[in-house]
Amino acid sequence: MRYLENEKRADPRLVLPECKSILVLAMPYENSEFRIQNSEFKIASYALTEDYHNVIPPKLKQIVEFIEEQVGHEIPNRYYTDTGPILERELAARAGLGWIGKNSMLIHPRHGSFFLLAEILLGIEIEPDEQIISDHCGTCTRCLRACPTGCILPTRQIDARRCISYLTIENKAEIPADLRPQMGNWIFGCDVCQQVCPWNRFSTRADSAPVQIDAALQPADLLLSPIEFNRRFKRSPIQRAKRRGLLRNLAVAVGNGKNKIHLPLLEKAAQDEEALAREHAQWAIQKIEQASACDKIRKGRT
Repeated sequence: MRYLENEKRADPRLVLPECKSILVLAMPYENSEFRIQNSEFKIASYALTEDYHNVIPPKLKQIVEFIEEQVGHEIPNRYYTDTGPILERELAARAGLGWIGKNSMLIHPRHGSFFLLAEILLGIEIEPDEQIISDHCGTCTRCLRACPTGCILPTRQIDARRCISYLTIENKAEIPADLRPQMGNWIFGCDVCQQVCPWNRFSTRADSAPVQIDAALQPADLLLSPIEFNRRFKRSPIQRAKRRGLLRNLAVAVGNGKNKIHLPLLEKAAQDEEALAREHAQWAIQKIEQASACDKIRKGRT
């Protein structure tokens, strides 16, 4: 993720030369607790509704317009939600929205970490809030112990090369073979470190009912056509993985399920036009066949 090295991230004035203040906001989303009706797979909670890149920017624009009405003139501004070259979590911590936890997520003592961040850079000075929230992770290490791939480091950093969220979304290439078995049935993102965090007992429910996305994927979706993929996920965060990435992720999850009934689907998927989908489907076939052979050996010994 080389884009994170953008030098502008360290100085907002390189993004907006007139910047004098930054308004940092948080929008809660529902904690699904892995429950997706009629699905065999796990998807990160935020991805079960309309893509926040479509939802949040119009709200930020409305806030800017409201501020301009109050001061009586236009204000130089830029606003982002996970798209601009700025240090979102660090700015949010400085604004008093929480502390950066051991899982590298921003955590609020009353709202947990199930929220999305957004920022508005403004060309006017506004009175800053005090940074009053201190670190409350204490000696807890639940997130480090629960991470399926061990990607959470003791330094409050993430080894993205091992993170399931990175592997299933940002990663556009093959998933390393040694990590595939550890991914279980996650097919887009991962919430494990948030689910085990004690502070998420207090996570806030979203104020409004978001637009739900048909994310109830099944093994049969290994044969999802390009047209059907675009139709189902047109306004979903899942679109970011692209069809080949989603089929790759599905193949790994199906392979980890080790159910022989899915071999015919995998054999068809192994003929897909996308090389990425073919390779992971072939891996899943081998995984299931190996598990089946081991079962026969064990049964022969009993």
